[in-house]
Amino acid sequence: MIALRELTLARGERVLLESASLTLHRGQRVGIVGGNGAGKSSLFALLRGELQADAGALDLPPRLAIAHVAQETPAAPCSGVDYVLDGDVELRDIERQIAHAEGNGAELAELYAQLDAIEGFTARARVGQLLSGLGFSPEQAAQPVSSLSGGWRMRLNLARALMARCDLLLLDEPTNHLDLEAVVWLEQWLASYRGTLLLISHDRDFLDATVTAICHLHDRSLRLYTGNYAAFERARSAELCASQAAYEKQQRERMRLQGFIDRFRAKATKARQAQSRMKALERMALVGAVHADSEFSFSFEEPGPASNPLLTLEQVNAGFEDGEPVLRDINLTIEQGMRVGLLGQNGAGKSTLVKTLAGVLAPLGGHRQEAKGLKVGYFAQHQFERLRDDESALAHLLRAEPDTREQALRTYLGGFGFAAEAALKPVGLMSGGEKSRLLLALLVRERPHLLLLDEPTNHLDLAMRQALSVALQAYSGALVVVSHDRHLLRATADHLLWVADGRARWFSGDLDDYRDALAQRAEERPAPALAEAAQADRKRQKRQEAEERNRRSQERRPLEARVQRLEREMAQLHDEHSAIEARLADEATYREEAKSHLQAILVRRGNVLARLAALEDDWLSATEALDALAQAAPLR
Repeated sequence: MIALRELTLARGERVLLESASLTLHRGQRVGIVGGNGAGKSSLFALLRGELQADAGALDLPPRLAIAHVAQETPAAPCSGVDYVLDGDVELRDIERQIAHAEGNGAELAELYAQLDAIEGFTARARVGQLLSGLGFSPEQAAQPVSSLSGGWRMRLNLARALMARCDLLLLDEPTNHLDLEAVVWLEQWLASYRGTLLLISHDRDFLDATVTAICHLHDRSLRLYTGNYAAFERARSAELCASQAAYEKQQRERMRLQGFIDRFRAKATKARQAQSRMKALERMALVGAVHADSEFSFSFEEPGPASNPLLTLEQVNAGFEDGEPVLRDINLTIEQGMRVGLLGQNGAGKSTLVKTLAGVLAPLGGHRQEAKGLKVGYFAQHQFERLRDDESALAHLLRAEPDTREQALRTYLGGFGFAAEAALKPVGLMSGGEKSRLLLALLVRERPHLLLLDEPTNHLDLAMRQALSVALQAYSGALVVVSHDRHLLRATADHLLWVADGRARWFSGDLDDYRDALAQRAEERPAPALAEAAQADRKRQKRQEAEERNRRSQERRPLEARVQRLEREMAQLHDEHSAIEARLADEATYREEAKSHLQAILVRRGNVLARLAALEDDWLSATEALDALAQAAPLR
């Protein structure tokens, strides 16, 4: 049991928690929610022992094993597989003891029994499954960590945390660097996790699928709600409606959302995608009150007139100059009011397609035609660079609109959370969420005909995501959005475009159908090669080459004879080991009267494995000597 008792926690002069109490039981799966800056990550730091309470007490069970996702990844020379394996500290400790046992049969028997008890013999297979689920190819998993980009290193950190043997798993925004496919896989993995889970996430669908309770950080206090995020929204909505002012504000919000629903219903068919969006809008109406007290509130102004279609791609090959096309033969027409969600794995080409639509990338082939006077609004995380670190949010708007009254711009920025002094804060001191909100504020002011959003919800909290969903519902222009936030996709996209295998094609179903399609593709895809199998193949190839050289070189015959002798002895030991394993699999071996015999079998198994390890070392030495001879005297 984990307990916070009348606990106060401050960072500098800012008090995050004041006389807060919370009790968590073993096996609970709790989502931690609250506004940016409420103290969610600080709560995790407190649990890890990196922060100390200013008052009150934190009670943790003795020897509690805690796993979390590291924010930094060293440029390690080891492979991704070995980096993730290091997450299982107990496994690595046993492996080190085995390496230093030096042929002690009894000790080795005990160590191999411990290894078997923690499923150490299948550890590499489990790492392969983790990395495959998180989007790694076998080739990527075998690469040095130092050769991977920052996003892939963060995935390695996540896999390493999942590999750790722990009682408490702390996940802080684990989906930020994942595509939708990996998010769905992670949901399924967490469903089988048996420890205590604390999860910080701004993805409501992810929370709904993974947690059974919500801890709300609000007004320096902690409150635990039973159920997933949807249940929390209903409970929180009921609480807010107890206040007349909140109730009236909720009703106004519901009327506005109901207007969107009515407008959509008039156009809807019986297609599943249309029905899915209807349900999402109805849910927004039900839970609107949860964010009735949100500081975020904005809307898109009506864009100017434009001809139809807005943008057309004909037989376009998309990619980077002087490179091979990432996508081929794209035929896509974007009409006024069209709403498209892009699906596909990271690296499939979604961002490349968005950049081609935006005109950032010129087509490598085919034709891109845009309407006269088309104004495109393009949002992507790399556009942080367009912000000036020494300027405030207000200064950015004043530079773009020097003739607009400052108070009007301040009022506008307030809807994005930049009220009062926050509007004067330099960009260089802003968090990733604040920079994302500022980019959106600048984008909304442009009144675009076509809005292109590439992962717009990264760094945004739940309240801002809700405000963005509401604003996009009222937006009358065309929309193309890439997001792993399924709630946003359901609420804003009428059509789904699947980017995969170098092509972009329409997907006829909804997001639930897409999830099923991913599961089917996973079943049809061959299992990734395990590291052991690849290593065995390399050894086998090396041995065959050595044997070929031995046959062609008289001076290497003694080494060849040594290799063959070692292989015969290893084969005999392998046969004996198989026989021992068969006896250990027999229930009769474990009867009381056979207890002493069982101990003898285990000791013999340890001796066999130790002898095998020694023979394998000798065999490797012999084959390396053969290689050295081949390099010194090349075959004619």
